[in-house]
Amino acid sequence: MTSPTSPASPTSPAARTALDLTADLPVPALEDLYRDLHSHPELSLAEHRTAARLAETLRESGYETTEGVGGTGVVGVLRNGDGPAVLLRADMDALPVPEETALPYASTVPGVMHACGHDLHVTWLAGAAQALAAGRDTWNGTLLLVGQPAEETGEGARAMLADGLYERFPRPDALLAQHAAPGPAGLFPHIPGLIMSASTDVDLVVHGRGGHGSRPETTVDPVVTAAYIVTRLQTVVSREIAARDSAVLTVGVIEAGTRHNIIPATARIALNLRTQSTDVRDRMLASIRRIAQGECLAAGCPRDPEIEVGATFPVTVNDATLDERVASVHREVFGAGTVFDPGPAMGSEDFAHLATDQLPYAYWFVTTTPAEVWNAAEGGDDLMAKLAAVPSNHSPLFAPDLSVVAPGVRTLVSGALAVLSPA
Repeated sequence: MTSPTSPASPTSPAARTALDLTADLPVPALEDLYRDLHSHPELSLAEHRTAARLAETLRESGYETTEGVGGTGVVGVLRNGDGPAVLLRADMDALPVPEETALPYASTVPGVMHACGHDLHVTWLAGAAQALAAGRDTWNGTLLLVGQPAEETGEGARAMLADGLYERFPRPDALLAQHAAPGPAGLFPHIPGLIMSASTDVDLVVHGRGGHGSRPETTVDPVVTAAYIVTRLQTVVSREIAARDSAVLTVGVIEAGTRHNIIPATARIALNLRTQSTDVRDRMLASIRRIAQGECLAAGCPRDPEIEVGATFPVTVNDATLDERVASVHREVFGAGTVFDPGPAMGSEDFAHLATDQLPYAYWFVTTTPAEVWNAAEGGDDLMAKLAAVPSNHSPLFAPDLSVVAPGVRTLVSGALAVLSPA
């Protein structure tokens, strides 16, 4: 990870205008909004309060605002003459994670937490909406601001599309989004091309024959069979996927039984796959089916296992030209050393669903780890060791630094201005 450098005087109109429009951001008010959102997290498709807060800020900034799109989605439109239409998106949902940060503005909802930074995303979008609306005399075009529900479950983007997102509102010429990430606060990783992986959930049910724990000979134990399946699945990536292909197979759930002395009739396994190509995904699914069926046959299970493919997320592949256009402005605004290419991540997003018919999009990261946390983390100069040591997305300890509120607004504003026509 490169060290930040002080930005030189920006030369492009987009960078100069972005700095002008964000010079007087209402940072205290935005920080208050962030704290409020963090304290009141809402799970996927239940983001009613969050959506209302975002809709309120959009209306106050002069956007034609519609709520309830795709369930709890919010759309704000600002038409400002002839020019390109630019979509800025923020996801809104939280996670079923009990918070352990001990922050004074920690979650007030038991078992639910903004552990992925979506509260920051909404705050950044609200701030960008204000700045771009206030500076509408500097640009021409149309802004389409989207507060998207249910990113964590992969349902939100498709729900908004199914509810007529591009029939009821302007169809964008370019889509932009960003995500909070671990790393010393104030860096902006950009990756032209593949940036995030596909994700596929698989649910597997093993059918055995239940009975008394004292008479195992009268049963077919699905727990033992499930254990063999889980063990054998560890060889899919290590022995069936070429070393040049990145892939991850995670067993997230294995559950069965109700009492110590009862051999259950079924066992359930829940898997998650991360892949960077359709071919690798299909091969992994075929391997899972073969292994599950083979182990059930070997165990004498009375019926074949049930195998169901669940939620899926697409690969996220940036339009290289658009991403470089945005990254170039970010280098001017923040300094050349703040923008770098770390290579694709194995995390997944549903943002690409919004890019129907191959609409170009750019997606980047904003690092958010507080300086004191990053500096105290073990690992010395080893970047990967330090990244493994600090709280990451989905951790109950994930706590972005408030210092990134203003820069995250500035990235969206400068990204939008890189596409919008100057006035």
